[in-house]
Amino acid sequence: MGSTCDPSSLRLTILMPVYNDWAAASQVIARLDTVLADSHVRPNVILVDDGSTAPFPHQLVTKHMECVSSVDVLRLRRNLGHQRAIAIGLTYLFDKPPCDAIVVMDSDGQDRPEDVPRLIGEFCGAGGESCVFAARTKRLETRLFKAFYRLYQVLHRALTGLGIRVGNFSIIPFRHLSALVVSSEMWNHYAAAVFKLRLPATTLAAPRGPRFSGESKMNFVSLVVHGLSAISVYGEVAGTRILLAAGTIGLFLVLILAAVVGIRLFTPLAVPGWATYSSGLLLVLLAVVLATAMGFLLFVLGTRNMASFLPIRDYPFYIESLKRAFPTKG
Repeated sequence: MGSTCDPSSLRLTILMPVYNDWAAASQVIARLDTVLADSHVRPNVILVDDGSTAPFPHQLVTKHMECVSSVDVLRLRRNLGHQRAIAIGLTYLFDKPPCDAIVVMDSDGQDRPEDVPRLIGEFCGAGGESCVFAARTKRLETRLFKAFYRLYQVLHRALTGLGIRVGNFSIIPFRHLSALVVSSEMWNHYAAAVFKLRLPATTLAAPRGPRFSGESKMNFVSLVVHGLSAISVYGEVAGTRILLAAGTIGLFLVLILAAVVGIRLFTPLAVPGWATYSSGLLLVLLAVVLATAMGFLLFVLGTRNMASFLPIRDYPFYIESLKRAFPTKG
């Protein structure tokens, strides 16, 4: 796109991963058609079926669409998780006739359809050159979830040096896909890959909405894996910081060990047996720290020589079919 961006002529594709949430996805599509009525945008919707055990219903689109041009279901051969489903969906779109921009959002309603026109407005206000991510201002989860999420934010900043405020909900210029589809980082975490590649990006404040239907498929283990996937994008930075922390702890343990030996040999303060037990414990802790640091070092160095998943090269292996859900024939 050029330096100007007209929402009324924007060629837009909306990409949503789905895992069995067909009822919610149907409501999201219907709501998108309603909220985009005044924008004159006529998007194509791609649902990435992430190996759902329930096939998409024939009545997925239950109302006449005024704005949505088409709804297609891209079926994956197996369940990969929503981050990898997004990666395959974006790479699939890169191989098709270009659009101007892609909106990435969840299909359960928590990424509110009402915020899509705001994303489009922010996107076009910046000339259509920058990614725009929704920055969460309000979450509806339980206090326990919020506590763990806050802990994750602290851990993410400690290991990567970066804060985290955004998720998948975003709009991205089509031309930026050329960088993402050759980025192995997108296989683990879409948003982190965008920032790792230093693509131009801004944020737009947006609250998280309630689910339209059903219950979340994300459990505690899935959330932990999701968080670790985001950190893994900065694996080299995290590994380096862990090495530095391990070195600092190791040095501290050596100093304490030297103090224990000094007290035992040069002062009358040592209790019989105290220095032996203390020295043994400190040596065990030092060995654990050194072994951990060496393990991370070998892991980081080893991953630099491993062949990584390359989206543009490998994504076709995961696609089973593409089916049109709207408009239906006949």
